[in-house]
Amino acid sequence: MNLNPIILSIPIYFILIGFELLVQHFQQENHYRLNDAITNISCGITDQVVHVFMKLFTITIYQWVFQNFAIFSIPHHWLAYILLFIACDFCYYWAHRKSHEINLFWIGHVVHHQSEEYNLSVALRQGALQVVFTFFFFLPLAFAGFDTVSFVLMNGLVTIYQFWIHTESIGKMGWFEKIFNTPSHHRVHHGRDPKYIDKNHAGVFIIWDKMFGTFQEEEEHPTYGITTPVNTWNPLKSHISPIRNLFISASKVKGLDKLLVLLKPPGWMPEYAGGFQKPKPVDVKIFKKFDTGANKNLGIYILFQYVILIAGTAMFLFLHEKFNLILHFLGAIAIIHGIVNFGLLFENKRWAFYSEIVRLLLLPFVISFFTSGILYSKELFFMTGGVSLISIGVFWAVLRKRAVQN
Repeated sequence: MNLNPIILSIPIYFILIGFELLVQHFQQENHYRLNDAITNISCGITDQVVHVFMKLFTITIYQWVFQNFAIFSIPHHWLAYILLFIACDFCYYWAHRKSHEINLFWIGHVVHHQSEEYNLSVALRQGALQVVFTFFFFLPLAFAGFDTVSFVLMNGLVTIYQFWIHTESIGKMGWFEKIFNTPSHHRVHHGRDPKYIDKNHAGVFIIWDKMFGTFQEEEEHPTYGITTPVNTWNPLKSHISPIRNLFISASKVKGLDKLLVLLKPPGWMPEYAGGFQKPKPVDVKIFKKFDTGANKNLGIYILFQYVILIAGTAMFLFLHEKFNLILHFLGAIAIIHGIVNFGLLFENKRWAFYSEIVRLLLLPFVISFFTSGILYSKELFFMTGGVSLISIGVFWAVLRKRAVQN
């Protein structure tokens, strides 16, 4: 079973999202849109599914460095864990900061900033490729002698801390935010306003930003998102678009400047290609968030199906160590097909409606295939088959009603 604290915290994440929705209801505020929230979570699912493969690469390298090059032998002691937690956060600051300051690294992190809302679901919106560009920032901890299990635990706690700071429901926090990262500090980080861009990179301790000159107090309310909006509910496109845009930028320059485009900050171009593209101030009077319209019945259908998919994804993440490589790939494809399909349904893509029928027909066979030898039973197959048939009927009714309304 996967003992990664991030995976174990999944139920808590959704409980807190529900609590935030309840708080906002009583505050008579609403910072959620269903299509945006589901896309945020879908990007997080993509990250976790891909991480199943990536950790074989990243954790293996950390363990290799620790076994062969560790300078000290650090004992398991509560003081060592506190030191490691602080060290993980320090390394995270630099990994995060460079993810904003180097174009190549930015394509791994930009996914986290694409949402134009700010709520707890945004915390789950993570870039699947980010670990490729940031894991080596943590290797000094292996050289220092912090073992792999302790590192995974403490680094996971640094990540978990950052979940609660993605909210509009908590204001300023007085003395606490002089030392720690808070919702107010992190709202700044997610702002696309020029004064807020590339500020407040801290994970847990805001003191790093104050020490290294990247701190910015929250003043005007931020406008969330990125300077060039991705404008999609498709989590796969959310990951691919930044890569495509970077290659387009590189294709416009010559020689070694192509390399500089990768290594310079986002927006950099040589003078002959237009020079540095400074972020423009946001005119809140004309700014409009990306939206494709909302069909209530279709939204309810997608939400119901999404809950089923999340349950299946959680099972995949908890039990994936029992699967061979082929099952890993098939499971990843099945999950990503589902979340992409939901995003395209929100965008009213015609072929996505046919793809959804196919997904529902395959669902009982997919579940039976992955639970064989673990939880499989005929009752489970017939139950999931019944759910699929009922879902097809409901989906068809939703489409007919939608066609009549249009």
